[in-house]
Amino acid sequence: MKKINGLFLVGCSAIALAGCGPTDIASPGTGGNVVINQPAPTPTPSPTPTPTPTVTAAAGCPTIEDPTGLTDSGTVTSSQGSWRVCTLPARITRSSNLPKIPGLLYAMNGRVDVGTDAGFSSTSTGVTLTIQPGVILFGNTGTSWLAVNRGNKINAVGTATAPIIFTSRDNVLGLNTETSQGQWGGVVLMGRAPVTDCTTGSVASGSTASTCERQTEGSADPALFGGTNSADSSGTMRYVQIRYSGYVLGANSELQALTLEGVGSGTQFDYIQSYNSSDDGAEFFGGSVNMQHYISVGADDDSLDMDTGVQANLQYLLLIQRAGRGDALMELDSNGNEAQTPRQVSRIANFTAVQLQTSPDNEAADQAALLFRGNSDISLYNGVVNTPNNECIRMNGSGGSAASTLTARSVVMTCNSTKYLGTGTYTAAQVQTFFGSGSNNNNDAFTSTLTGGFINGANETAVTAFDVTTLSSFFSAAPYVGAVRNASDTWYAGWTCNSAAANFGTTSQSCTLLPIT
Repeated sequence: MKKINGLFLVGCSAIALAGCGPTDIASPGTGGNVVINQPAPTPTPSPTPTPTPTVTAAAGCPTIEDPTGLTDSGTVTSSQGSWRVCTLPARITRSSNLPKIPGLLYAMNGRVDVGTDAGFSSTSTGVTLTIQPGVILFGNTGTSWLAVNRGNKINAVGTATAPIIFTSRDNVLGLNTETSQGQWGGVVLMGRAPVTDCTTGSVASGSTASTCERQTEGSADPALFGGTNSADSSGTMRYVQIRYSGYVLGANSELQALTLEGVGSGTQFDYIQSYNSSDDGAEFFGGSVNMQHYISVGADDDSLDMDTGVQANLQYLLLIQRAGRGDALMELDSNGNEAQTPRQVSRIANFTAVQLQTSPDNEAADQAALLFRGNSDISLYNGVVNTPNNECIRMNGSGGSAASTLTARSVVMTCNSTKYLGTGTYTAAQVQTFFGSGSNNNNDAFTSTLTGGFINGANETAVTAFDVTTLSSFFSAAPYVGAVRNASDTWYAGWTCNSAAANFGTTSQSCTLLPIT
């Protein structure tokens, strides 16, 4: 026994040198050899990557042309580093430029007006807010929004590698997740092009005789739009992201990421991304709108909403909803105002519209991926609709005349077995006839082969496209259906942000982070 005890002590001493500690337990054994079973080492967990703080706050705020100037609101810090915060004045009264300065953010502390409303028919050019490539602006409160008033302009022109970003304070602080939304208002442009559904005035037989004006939804103070100038210009927006918008300003009245109100054809829109709006990705209230390269990801209502007599030409649209969220991909109508003119006329070309929830989940009353109703004439060209668990098209007939008309050319759809809905004076059979599967290269029994969620595959490539250049000089030649021709077509990359719903590649950054330049 003494020998055995001695061996045991020597063994334990050796083990102690190898790492035995006071919490180790040795078995007393049952006689004979003593066997000590060492526990397997606990695997070291992989640490969660933490962004390395690389941003250093700018020393101060720049001087801008507006006499009120910027307010130095100190610094804000997140895991990415620290930024100087420069707060915009409540009203910009002189044409001003916001330069890109490393380590500096511009804040909106409530509603920020660009100029003062110039009225219904004024030819005033007002003031212009110029925003340089790479600038980041954020809403410091839920009720923050940018209001570009009639007769004034925004000149927000980013680049493919340095987009302009409008976002929320929570995004700046690094608090957001995949489901974050509705944290500030959004960007609103008010123009002097014709609208219907008047708040004041009336729609006359000719647009030049109209006195119709509308009030921005949810705005507590006058924010009027509408006029008689279809060619009115509210400026230029290009390579712009608008994140986490849609705060409720009033009862049942939320802003969208981008709200265009009576905006005229002189306004230029190209490369616009809406991300996680709690309402629509973008909504157009009347006006004459031309836009290319529009992306909506994660809208909690409609990805695209157009009404009140808008005249619109749109090309290259990616409409992508989060799984289990969102309503229609398109809601196009002037519902309840069928007798008013101008009727909505919308031509949409080269679009890819995707709902990939695992079960039917249209939250609101739209009931289908595409809803057309209420005094609207809709033409769809070179489109791909991939919504395998939902109905594809619903059309509603109401009022004393047909609610809408539908023209489709080279549109392919993957739907559930119902495919069409008709309500009001329309039946599902009528809607099916309007679409015309089997003619004009339309197909409502299409098998989608999209890759990466939105890039054309073999089946999409095989569809014969419609030549949209015959419609208007606005449309560019695109001999394919859908928004993205193939893997070499990367117009969406770099200036966008990535999420679980849509990954735009390694040159695009996560929507939950801010670019560091």
